[in-house]
Amino acid sequence: MILATVGTQLPFDRLLRALDSWAARNPDQRVRAQSGNSQEVFKNMDCTAFLSPAAYAGAVEEADIIVSHAGMGSILTAAELGKPIVILPRLAAHGEHRTDHQLATAAEMASLANVTVIESAEELGPSLDRLSGAPTLPSAERISASADAGLIGAVAHFLRGAA
Repeated sequence: MILATVGTQLPFDRLLRALDSWAARNPDQRVRAQSGNSQEVFKNMDCTAFLSPAAYAGAVEEADIIVSHAGMGSILTAAELGKPIVILPRLAAHGEHRTDHQLATAAEMASLANVTVIESAEELGPSLDRLSGAPTLPSAERISASADAGLIGAVAHFLRGAA
């Protein structure tokens, strides 16, 4: 199953349209999308505006591939589970965000083994074709959902010293 997640703020129809188009050409692939504030109707994928935290966690766990904006929550969730993720940064010029900070996020995350960054919606289909046809999907070493005790101790020590 392919899961798309676009966050909870502004619509990201550019990504959802590209994914819906790919899903139309690949009816054997189940595609589910957390579509956020989009007002569009997508005919080739199962869309839910917002998922509860439990439903989102279940969908991510079930997904073979995640398609997302360059939101840190989505990227970290994929890394925690070692899931491949295709990232299309939101752009202010398209009214998808207020700034282009997601470009910098995507550039930093591109070096992770499980991350594929695309620069345009037109690149989504070929990226999904490549990933869904691969004998094994790229994965990353799972990261922990929480910081290790050493880091927590160092931050606590720093904060105590600042008081």
